[in-house]
Amino acid sequence: MRVDRFLSNLPRFNRQQVRLLLVEKRVRIDGKIVSDPHAEVLEFSRVEVDEEVLQAGKPARYFMLHKPPGCVSATRDPQHPTVLDLIDEPDKHDLHIAGRLDFNTTGLMLITNDGTWSRRLTQPQTKLPKVYYVETEREIGPEYALKFTEGLYFAFEDLTTQPAELLLLGPTSARLSIVEGRYHQVKRMFGHFDNKVLRLHRESMGPLVLDSALKPGEYRALRTEEIQLI
Repeated sequence: MRVDRFLSNLPRFNRQQVRLLLVEKRVRIDGKIVSDPHAEVLEFSRVEVDEEVLQAGKPARYFMLHKPPGCVSATRDPQHPTVLDLIDEPDKHDLHIAGRLDFNTTGLMLITNDGTWSRRLTQPQTKLPKVYYVETEREIGPEYALKFTEGLYFAFEDLTTQPAELLLLGPTSARLSIVEGRYHQVKRMFGHFDNKVLRLHRESMGPLVLDSALKPGEYRALRTEEIQLI
C-alpha cells in the first residue's frame, strides 16, 4: 500500500495532514525518512511518525518442509495431523502454506507469513514449474507426453490445463513438470488414461528444490538467497 494511503486510512490524519507529514519529512519506513507519497508500506514494514510507531512490523519468515504422507496441508484439522504440527516455531499460526499437497503426497512444501511472496510462488500467471516424481499402477505410454503437452480438458472447472512436460524414468515412473496447481491435478491427468497414481512426490517449486538433507517431517528456514529467487 502507498504510504499516503496507509496514513490517510488512520483516523487521526486527513489527506492534507498526510501531505504535510511527508513534506516535513516526519515519516519513517523501516528507519528511513520518506517524503514520496508513492513509497510502499508492506505487511512487514515498520512505520513511524515523529518517533511514534504506527505499525511495528514483524519479521518475515520462510521455511522449507519435507512433507511426509498422512499429513494434512492445513493450519489446523480436527482429525489428522497438519503440516503446522511439524513446525516448532513461535507464533506459528501466523504462517500459511504456499502450495498445498494432498494427504498422502510427499515432498517440498513452503511455509511463510509473507502473502506477497507466496502469491508470486503459486499464481498460475508466474508459470513457475512444479516438478513431481510419479509412480503409477500401470505402464506409462508414449501418448501421455503428447497429451500432457497439448493440455487436458477438466470439465468441472471448464478449462484446459497448461502444457506440461513428462519425462519417462521407467515403465511406471516419470517426472512431471506443471505450472498450475489444480485440485488433484496430477492424479486427474494420469486418470485420463485410467492409470492410478500410487506415489506422488514434489521435488521442486520454481528454483527452490527440496533439500536432500531433510528427512520426512523435517524442516529448515530458507536462506536469504533462496528467498530472493522468488
